[in-house]
Amino acid sequence: MDIPALLTSAGMNIGISVGMFSLYSILRKQPLNVKVYFGQRVSQGRTRNETLCFERFVPSASWILKAWEATEEDIFASGGIDAVVFLRIVIFSIRIFSIAAILCTFLVLPLNYFGQGMERVIDSNAMDLLTIGNVREGSSWLWAHCFTLYIISGCACTLLYYEYKNVARMRLEQVNRFPARPSNFTVLVRGVPWCAVESYNESVGKFFGNYYASSYIAHQIVYRSGAVQTILEDAEMMYNLVTAAPAKPCCEPNADRCGICGERSNSFKATSSESETETKNHRIENELREKECEAALVFFRNRYDALVVSHTIQSADPMLWVTELAPEPKDVFWQNLCVPFNLLWIRKISVFIASIIFSVLFLLPTTFVQGLMKLEYLQSVFPWLRGLSRRSYYVNLITGYLPSLVLTVFLIIVPPTMMLFSTLEGAVSRSTRKRSACVKVLIFMFWNVYFSNILSGSWIERMGKLTVTSPRDLCTLLAELIPRQASFFMTYVMTSGWSGLGCELLQPVGLLGNWLFKCVLRKEEEFCRPVTFSYHTEVSRVLLFGLLGFTFCILAPLILPFLLVYFFFAFLVYRNQIMNVYFVKYQTDGSYWPLAHNATIFSLILTQVVAAVLFGMKKSSSASTSTIPLIILTALFNVFCKNRFLPVFKNRAAQVLIEMDRDDERSGKLEAILEKLTTSYNQFELCGVEPPGKEEQPKKGSNESLKDLAIVKTGSPSAAVVVKAGSPSAEVVVNGGSPTAEVVVKSDSPSAELPPPPPPPPPPELEPEPNIVSIK
Repeated sequence: MDIPALLTSAGMNIGISVGMFSLYSILRKQPLNVKVYFGQRVSQGRTRNETLCFERFVPSASWILKAWEATEEDIFASGGIDAVVFLRIVIFSIRIFSIAAILCTFLVLPLNYFGQGMERVIDSNAMDLLTIGNVREGSSWLWAHCFTLYIISGCACTLLYYEYKNVARMRLEQVNRFPARPSNFTVLVRGVPWCAVESYNESVGKFFGNYYASSYIAHQIVYRSGAVQTILEDAEMMYNLVTAAPAKPCCEPNADRCGICGERSNSFKATSSESETETKNHRIENELREKECEAALVFFRNRYDALVVSHTIQSADPMLWVTELAPEPKDVFWQNLCVPFNLLWIRKISVFIASIIFSVLFLLPTTFVQGLMKLEYLQSVFPWLRGLSRRSYYVNLITGYLPSLVLTVFLIIVPPTMMLFSTLEGAVSRSTRKRSACVKVLIFMFWNVYFSNILSGSWIERMGKLTVTSPRDLCTLLAELIPRQASFFMTYVMTSGWSGLGCELLQPVGLLGNWLFKCVLRKEEEFCRPVTFSYHTEVSRVLLFGLLGFTFCILAPLILPFLLVYFFFAFLVYRNQIMNVYFVKYQTDGSYWPLAHNATIFSLILTQVVAAVLFGMKKSSSASTSTIPLIILTALFNVFCKNRFLPVFKNRAAQVLIEMDRDDERSGKLEAILEKLTTSYNQFELCGVEPPGKEEQPKKGSNESLKDLAIVKTGSPSAAVVVKAGSPSAEVVVNGGSPTAEVVVKSDSPSAELPPPPPPPPPPELEPEPNIVSIK
């Protein structure tokens, strides 16, 4: 890419970014957009009162000042520890690339320009004069690059250590900050063995009551929420149909008499039958048993017992009675708890294969993007494209701005796809699912955005003659090609980074949807709901830009100013969004930092390997050999950090939990915590539905008895309707094949009686009624 194409891309992205920032500063002041730009504040009950004035329609930078003045405590109060950790990743990037920019701008960049390794002619390869490719072979100036690499690596490792230490401390403080979390006392059990004699509910209670009698409190079985929700909706619909027209008889009268009792079929008779009620209750119990899953939440008396149970094998078969610490109530992903545990490995393998296929298919748009950049090579193969080169503006637009725009548009589908893959894997919590999606998106970005663009660009230049037979050939190829792709990644940083921040501020989906609902459709319900922060998208983008910064810092330092502009504005934009827009429903307690640490270490080692190979290609064996100890030291530093800090993110300290249990027992808080514990994980309350069997089964110790059940028999075709009086909802069960219809009315009061039935109307002559009644 030449300099005019780069300037064209810069002008386009700067204009788009400034326009979006200015438009946001106006739209955020309009009362119509309060739910769009202040959803987090509205969810907390904090509203804004805007008066009609001229300032509402003038762009301003007041939100930038508020975001800059916010403290880390404000960020923690608004977004939790995950938001703090994410901003620490951005701050780390600002610090390390500021150091790299100073060193490379004043030391490396002049050496690259005056290296005299290429003929300094302002042509299509003028950008290569600013890369390490312009340094002559065997030049002693390569020692400056090696020295700069040592300093950048040392500073990065030092900053990583202190950041890792601070995040680990915050994670430990998070446990003490919320001592009454239900997840500290709850264990998720999966793989409950099936038994023909007893239900899953009875098996879980018998197992833990037998082996953990001293600490076991209670348990809650997991139901299939989807099936239960369908039954409840059908019940409510049938109840509305029954109560909508009470004056009209539910069955047409018939003058025929019964051959046994002599009663007419249109006469009503109220009876009280305990046997039929017991039969119906038995049927309901069987239906509930069929809806049970092989998973349960088990509650214990203290935190330490729950920790021990979650880290031990409960039976000789490791696929049965599998235990782990339960997520927080709002973090539980109930749909995946119903997935059989012995099928999870099949799901993971299938997702892995699907991810590989998706990555391979994405090579097509990647190759297309590189083809737009190498327009001169495509014109030699496709002569009909030579007409585009007549106008330089079109060429600059196609080769400068369009490739990064096309790649950014194609990458929009990646985060939702990876989130779907993580859901299919069977994650039991929403935070785990989002973190798993973040890992998948990051790997996809590293391969398809970084390596694929480099390799596909080389393949187009050589028209399929690219051969890589060993890892050494791959390292040599990367060392040769990475500096030549610097201009493309500069445009990508501007398009995906700068313009992406403008889209993040503007929230186009929520804004257009809100206007459509309010102004066009005139609907009263709100289109915008409080949404959570897309960590799987933004963390991956920040770490990808970190990879670009490290690998190009000494090879093509001109990319560093573009990255610094992105990171500075990302710091302000994300602080503003976290405090105003995004709602915190669940957290990972800082689990994104180990991912950021591993990605940074990978970027450093890749940079060092490529630099060592490139020094060897430049016939500077001493500089190449001096880079090898740096690679070893970086790898040892990574091992030290894993042993020192990573266990804090995977396990909980038994010492801390035991001390918390003792403090709660001495202060008397433990009993209050245990009283609220069993009601914390209400599956159907958290899912927005009622538990199955709540209306059907009488509770122990209640005033309800079987005598309160009155059965009304009629001679209509088969139908059975169960109605609970005095309740806002009712369950209706329709059965076919019965010669009579049963309407069972259940009252809340112990002395409920049915009103006398109305006299039957004279039988009209009608067509015979069908024998099956079905409700969908």
